[in-house]
Amino acid sequence: MLGSLLVLILWQTKPAIEKGAEKISRGLPRGVRQFLDFELLKIQSYKVTVFDVLLIVMLLAMARLLIWGISNLLRRGFFRRKQVDKGRQEAVIQLIKYLIYVIVIYLSLGIADVSLTPLLAGSAALLVGIGLGLQQTFNDLVSGLILLFEGSINIGDIVELDNGLVGRVSEVGLRTSKVETRDAIGIIVPNSKFINNNIINWSHNRSLTRFIITVGVAYRNDPRHVETVMLDAVKEHSEIAKNPSPTVRISDFGNSGVIYELLFWTYSAWRIEYIKSEVRFVIFEKFREEKIEIPFNQYDLNLKKGWDDFADRLKEGGKE
Repeated sequence: MLGSLLVLILWQTKPAIEKGAEKISRGLPRGVRQFLDFELLKIQSYKVTVFDVLLIVMLLAMARLLIWGISNLLRRGFFRRKQVDKGRQEAVIQLIKYLIYVIVIYLSLGIADVSLTPLLAGSAALLVGIGLGLQQTFNDLVSGLILLFEGSINIGDIVELDNGLVGRVSEVGLRTSKVETRDAIGIIVPNSKFINNNIINWSHNRSLTRFIITVGVAYRNDPRHVETVMLDAVKEHSEIAKNPSPTVRISDFGNSGVIYELLFWTYSAWRIEYIKSEVRFVIFEKFREEKIEIPFNQYDLNLKKGWDDFADRLKEGGKE
């Protein structure tokens, strides 16, 4: 229904533009009319004049101006009143931009007297072949529309791709999106990856995110003392939330020591690697002050024949 209405509007708009162009042309001096009627391209009955090109350029300029005006109007009015997040804003503006450009392209073809019906009818087999060859491209295009409408991935979101790479979404396009890593490297990601693969969106709920720091401690240290020292290490950090409060738990008994986990919450998911590093520095300093040992790997050696036999073999090997 919407598509039929759009086609009808475009069909009615085309003659109006042509009539308006003719009126403008009649009011110009003869020399200017001759220049505007100069044929740049002519193939049998088909021709493109200077006036056609100027009209198409004017349409494109008007489209850019219209997009700029609508974008500013939405950002300063509707989006601000409704408190729409930045990602959704860009998605809506992107869709409006595509729609306006589709209309402009259709009108431009009409001005140039290019009929799409014969082209589509004559190239049906070619279009089928192109469709089969561009299945992935169409998949990305449809995925882009889903992302723009659904809003599951927005500009500014911090995402973790299926290969473990973490980055911030800087652009959501119709076919591809751009993700910027912590090293300021831009990665072009096909939109189908966001739809078909398992993507972790750390910013999806816009709330606190929990992270874990793991450290091994020697068995001889008191667990409650270790717990107190680790909690003191994060107590003064400005980017770690006080509520929920950080906690410490024993995750396992390792070969060389007890494995502790420090769990904390933060809004600063983008800086999490730096926050973890800062906390590890503090933990290391406090462990050294409190004489808490971080053990090296330790192994038990069992001698079936006894130590004396082992020592004799070492001496014999040394003589050789």
